[in-house]
Amino acid sequence: MRPLVTTFSSWARRSAVSFVAAAAMATPCFATPFFFSTGNVDGRIGTASRPDSPAGIEIESADDFVLTNPTTLTQATFIGLLPSGLPLASISQIVVEIYRVFPNDSNVGRTSGPPTFSTDRVPTRVNSPSDVEVVGRDSGVSGELSFSASVLSPSFTVANSVVNGINPLPNVLTMGEGPVTGEEVQFTVNFLDPITLPADHYFFVPQVLLSSGNFLWLSSIRPIVSPGTPFPPGFTDLQSWIRNENLAPDWLRIGTDIVGGTTFNAAFTLTGTVPEPSTLLLITVACFALIGGRRPTRTAIPSP
Repeated sequence: MRPLVTTFSSWARRSAVSFVAAAAMATPCFATPFFFSTGNVDGRIGTASRPDSPAGIEIESADDFVLTNPTTLTQATFIGLLPSGLPLASISQIVVEIYRVFPNDSNVGRTSGPPTFSTDRVPTRVNSPSDVEVVGRDSGVSGELSFSASVLSPSFTVANSVVNGINPLPNVLTMGEGPVTGEEVQFTVNFLDPITLPADHYFFVPQVLLSSGNFLWLSSIRPIVSPGTPFPPGFTDLQSWIRNENLAPDWLRIGTDIVGGTTFNAAFTLTGTVPEPSTLLLITVACFALIGGRRPTRTAIPSP
């Protein structure tokens, strides 16, 4: 079994969590609302994203967002495709993971270094998610998150898909696995244990486990247009990435590497609050303590 990454004592993490909670609750009446959206779905691609289970190995699809202030995330939505006719009751688990951008939280030494930071399995790690997650929430863990789902369309077709074709070099380019038709579903996730993060550039990874078949996360319009949220000045909207358990800790660009000649965003929103300035320093210190003491990631790093 591949070892999980952990670098901090449980006592320190509990202290950091308590610190974050105290800071976040200090001035709730004066918090500024936060909202981010990538906009509407575009029907170009759906990509698998599921936790590890007896039904199949873990697959993670990721798209990015930016926080310009320490922020507490309380809710997320994302839109995906379920197999046609599959009841919503077949949704058995949802996991949300947050990653920073490489080279944070990553073993840079296993790459080629600048300018491409390639490995023997992927062309580049530049602007990819990091090796390991910063934080995650799991509906299978009591008190972490709750979710609901609603059907937006009983029949929706995407022009392309990626489920099984997540291959290391030299076979990364598959051009995708073709069109898929299914139910278009919006998922709403409430973080019962809110996620508080410092200002930074992140990737959002939602994973859905079904009783049968695969959830496909739907792409959204790129570049972002209304009703999506433009990225703040000085930050670039990065394309979507994907990996499976066999490729980890590396990632592939869904558009550039796997499909070829294009790029994608994915459909999601984030809702939360930004505290008033008097509490920002307190929360920033707490956030960095929490990141330093993140729990063991669900994504394992191969042994040397």
